[in-house]
Amino acid sequence: MASTNTGTNKAAVPEAKGAMDRFKMEVASELGVPLKEGYNGDLTSRQAGSIGGEMVKKMIMRQEQEMAGKQ
Repeated sequence: MASTNTGTNKAAVPEAKGAMDRFKMEVASELGVPLKEGYNGDLTSRQAGSIGGEMVKKMIMRQEQEMAGKQ
């Protein structure tokens, strides 16, 4: 079967990249994960995954609040 990689690791809104990077750094700081700009190959899978997981939790919570009219 041929590879169908379509570059899905791209931002839907490229203009938001800076805000997402700041959000990622903020979440990493809250979790105590030593994330830095550039290469982070020294992080464990658990550390890296915890950042992404927490980001998703916060984004879902924010969206639910907005949908409920509670900003």
